[in-house]
Amino acid sequence: MKRTNAQSIGELLKQFYEEHPQIRQKLLETGIQRAWHEMLGHTVSHATRTLYIKDRTLYVSVNSSVLRNELFLHRESILRRLNERVGEEVICRIIIR
Repeated sequence: MKRTNAQSIGELLKQFYEEHPQIRQKLLETGIQRAWHEMLGHTVSHATRTLYIKDRTLYVSVNSSVLRNELFLHRESILRRLNERVGEEVICRIIIR
């Protein structure tokens, strides 16, 4: 028996995300958090205490003052690379504590 209204999974997901943009936004935010740990490596990942997104701002808390200063100096390039990694501008600034 042949189905006449078959859709691909990609089409279904696209339709679902169009109907539920808040879920898509949360998935993109999760992608940013995952990319933080993957891009910046084990040392930064291990020193990161908290990492969350609120109102398009990424809040990062780290253990080391030296690392905090380095991240602060490179925050614009980190911001750009994180957004490129998920393929969309999800965050517009980074606050490092």
